[in-house]
Amino acid sequence: MATFHVVQEGPVNALALNRDNTQVAIGGRNVFKVYAVEEDKFREICNLRASKHLNLSFSCNDVSWSWTDDHYLATAATNGHVCVWNLTKMGKAMQEQDYQEHKRTVNKVNFHASEPNRLISGSQDGTMRYFDIRVKNAVAIFYSNTESVRDVQFSPHNPYTFAAVSENGSVQLWDVRRADKCQQQYTAHSGPIFACDWHPDSTWLATASRDKTIKVWDLTSKPTLEYTIHTIASIGHVKWRPQRKYHIASCALVVDCSINIWDVRRPYIPFAAFNEHKDIPSGVAWKEDPHVFLSSGRDCKLYQHSFNYASRPASKANPQGVSLNNKGEILYAHKIDVNNAIVKAAVGIIRKTSTTQSPDQFHLASSLMHQFSLIDHSDKSESDIFIALAQNYVLSGRSLSEMCEHNSAVAKEYGKSQISVVWKIIKTLYGEEFLQNSNSSGSNREDVISHNNLPINNIVSSVMGMEHDNDQRSRGGDTPAAQFSDETENEDQVDHIAIYNNGFPTYLNFRTGLPKGDFSFGENELDMELDSGIITDFQSGYRNFITPQQDFILPNEAFHIRHEIRNRSPPPNQFPNSNFQDISVDPQTIPMEEHPPALLTVSCLPKMPLWDPSCIVLDALKHHAMLGDVQTAACVLIVLGDQRKCLTELDESTQEHWLLGYIEMLSRFQLWNIATQIIKLSWIPAVEQLNQQSTRFNTNCSNCSKALQRIGWLCDRCHSSRYALCSVCHQVVKGLYAWCQGCSHGGHLLHMKQWFAINKTCPTGCRHLCEY
Repeated sequence: MATFHVVQEGPVNALALNRDNTQVAIGGRNVFKVYAVEEDKFREICNLRASKHLNLSFSCNDVSWSWTDDHYLATAATNGHVCVWNLTKMGKAMQEQDYQEHKRTVNKVNFHASEPNRLISGSQDGTMRYFDIRVKNAVAIFYSNTESVRDVQFSPHNPYTFAAVSENGSVQLWDVRRADKCQQQYTAHSGPIFACDWHPDSTWLATASRDKTIKVWDLTSKPTLEYTIHTIASIGHVKWRPQRKYHIASCALVVDCSINIWDVRRPYIPFAAFNEHKDIPSGVAWKEDPHVFLSSGRDCKLYQHSFNYASRPASKANPQGVSLNNKGEILYAHKIDVNNAIVKAAVGIIRKTSTTQSPDQFHLASSLMHQFSLIDHSDKSESDIFIALAQNYVLSGRSLSEMCEHNSAVAKEYGKSQISVVWKIIKTLYGEEFLQNSNSSGSNREDVISHNNLPINNIVSSVMGMEHDNDQRSRGGDTPAAQFSDETENEDQVDHIAIYNNGFPTYLNFRTGLPKGDFSFGENELDMELDSGIITDFQSGYRNFITPQQDFILPNEAFHIRHEIRNRSPPPNQFPNSNFQDISVDPQTIPMEEHPPALLTVSCLPKMPLWDPSCIVLDALKHHAMLGDVQTAACVLIVLGDQRKCLTELDESTQEHWLLGYIEMLSRFQLWNIATQIIKLSWIPAVEQLNQQSTRFNTNCSNCSKALQRIGWLCDRCHSSRYALCSVCHQVVKGLYAWCQGCSHGGHLLHMKQWFAINKTCPTGCRHLCEY
């Protein structure tokens, strides 16, 4: 059967088929027509808007055709009118009834399936009105107590029941014989519900909402959610497909111009899609043939669709993929050959279908998924791993390094590799080694910059003034400083300090704070090398150098003088650092052959600021808390102890939130001892006070209900202990006992356990459900 359409003068809001599917009525703001549905076209029968007496009653929000009489149509008008039309009449007389009882726009009208004169409407005023089209006024009024009613539908399974959906997301089931109160009401969606539809064969009700879902509810006894379909847009209309139990059609309110047919068992990919409409479709009406349906839309077109021209979105879906989660696990899915008979038998898709039913088969595609993980914990759920970590973590009683090492091993044992790495990082950043280095970096080290294990003040030579004889320096071969060129001397004299050891100078670079060797030939020619003689501590923010016990010194003869070195340095008193004159030494006390070159010297090296890792640790804790792993965040804070003060950007409210969340989860799994330990180790007053709250409860006499004030079971009012006997053995209770606050009966703990292992009610016969 072919697909064809007809264009209208304006957008079409709704359509309805007559009982034998030969005629269709369409309605809109500027459209109200009846067409005959022929084999390959629509033939117009009448145009109800051709009347001279046009008013707002002709502006249709919805149209409904009587199930029993082809002569009657009902329309919901935007001015709040409900109109009944008799197609056997002409002109103004066609409007047989005009009910004006609604105060606002009428959204839906619906004829009863078996009662030809019964009609119901739902309006923006929050009411539903039940009409007998033979009388002038509504028979009954139903108040939904909501803002507006968006759809009403009579049940095909019960002649007295209808469903109504509202903008507050609730569904109401009403009995037409009782207008004072609805039979059932439940919240179905998180947003307004725009449409509903009863299944023709099952007691299912489909609801469509702004929350981009279609839900199928089983209303056999109490409302039960059977299926949920997830769409890309808000749904404004749904309609079950005849002769197909699991198929339903939907039209979106925005974005999507397609009419999608869903198999409720495949909630993410439509079974079929029809893309003929160029604007939002407004309604769907199925013929008796499940392969043909009609649709209307805001693109001013009325279509008849055939399944032969449907597109299959499932055929375009990719059955292959790979994904990596935050646990280091990999999921890989690949396509498998569904034409293989063995695979068909395995996945259960062998069906004996006729040629006419082949279009109703879902796209035959299947995939196989593999999971790869470092450690196989498939037999353990997340709750089991949570309990195991909580029971095996060590949070106190050891050093921070030992606790972090232990907890890291525990997390790795249970497949939590990422959490294991977090514990190792905490150990590296806040372990005892870090604390020791941090404390030593706080001491005064300005006067001890070691080189060859000697204080700098004892080995730094004085800066020679301009009055020193240039001839001594111009000889060049006496000192290694003669190996510098004029340009190199000018560049490096500010960056190096000459330190004499055994008469030979060693140069420190002030830009890096590290030795560059006994001889330097430029800023970048010799790189810093961290050999066994240099111990670098970057963790605490400073650098400590210890050179080897032996200096490797080349004799002067190994270097030939290229040219004479001239002194172009200004006098020391012209440098901004006035400390140079304080450390100068009388040049007469140093032999002329040991006079160093006139290089700049300083009294101390600048300190590097301490590196603060708190921002990285804080980001890691927030990341795990955001993923729902509040256990890691809370345990790390407890293990850090006094080092928590380093996390200056972590406010106390967040810490309290993490601790309370962890305690709540421990209580949920009945880990009371661990929860108590967390409360004890807490440093936040609001958490510490949790175990200081009163846990006392008073027992009372089972006869007069007076609270028992004395030690024991003797009642001050009854003056008898007969009511304090064990309910099972009828002996005086001593030691551990179980007592019901509901009926005030109890007994020995062991006896009560044995009783409730096979019973639910109280052993005294009071019929109280003490088990709960």
